[in-house]
Amino acid sequence: KAPWGTAEHQSMAARLKRCVVRRRDGPEQHGVAASCLRELRDKACGVLAIDKAQEPITLVLAEDGTIVDDEDYFLCLPSNTKFVALAKDEKWSSKSLDSGTSWLSESVDEVDSAAEKWKQLARQLKDDLSNIILMSEEDLQVLIDVPHSDLAEELAQSETKTQVLQDTLQQVLDRREEERQSRQLLELYLEALKTEDSILSKVADPEAAPRKEMDVVDTSTSSTDPSATTALSGQVLAALKEKPAPELCLDSQDLELVLKEDAAALASALGWDKQKAGALREACDQELSKRLKQVQTLHSLRNTSKGKKTLPWGDWPSSKRKK
Repeated sequence: KAPWGTAEHQSMAARLKRCVVRRRDGPEQHGVAASCLRELRDKACGVLAIDKAQEPITLVLAEDGTIVDDEDYFLCLPSNTKFVALAKDEKWSSKSLDSGTSWLSESVDEVDSAAEKWKQLARQLKDDLSNIILMSEEDLQVLIDVPHSDLAEELAQSETKTQVLQDTLQQVLDRREEERQSRQLLELYLEALKTEDSILSKVADPEAAPRKEMDVVDTSTSSTDPSATTALSGQVLAALKEKPAPELCLDSQDLELVLKEDAAALASALGWDKQKAGALREACDQELSKRLKQVQTLHSLRNTSKGKKTLPWGDWPSSKRKK
């Protein structure tokens, strides 16, 4: 075995982020090292002795209660960031005793993740505007619907610049809708071609029709594997099954979860054959790769700018795109 200190071990250590975790009501803090958000959650449950019945936990920043559920946002956080692990049905409180060593169980300043979702999304944009690319359509619509005066106050920007930002969010949403409509038209066209080929084949060889129908029935029944399980939430499965272009509706974290699913388990959960489930995973993979490339491009532009730390707000288009 290679001795410790080699380039391989140094590279592995460099990928780990040092973090500090604690419970909402507990004074003890624990230091852990994790390479991704999921690993941090698993290690936090272990060192904090969180019961399985209280999972899944939610990780929030100890300083302001920001919910950390985006992998890219986690990777951008500095080392030794302090997290509070909230078990199921627990809420973060901004009130504390002894400079943060004791947490109140109830407070009027509790953050309701549903009611204050737009503020959490606004903080992500305030940290890095390129997070727009990684947001789901639902998140984009939430920010668009917020009164621009409230959003301007949260972002510490003028109302004019905030209106420009909301116009940009609308453009991103419109583009995804156009992509969905284009995909629907393509699927309808391919389905029409398939139907036409089927009719022509039946006319040419009427005896082959029953055998072909039997093959279809056999394939559909064999695609369901009751032993296969999936870790995807019901909301994600519903979007995958009902939306015409589900990869455009999901955020990047959900897309990663879909790609990590076993093809057989995914097909079984959706009631599809493996070929259709494989095509869905491929579409999700392409969408996630596209978003990450866009983020990398924006970061590259930022690094080559003249010492600017954030994207200039005034450079965004000032009007909505005409449909």
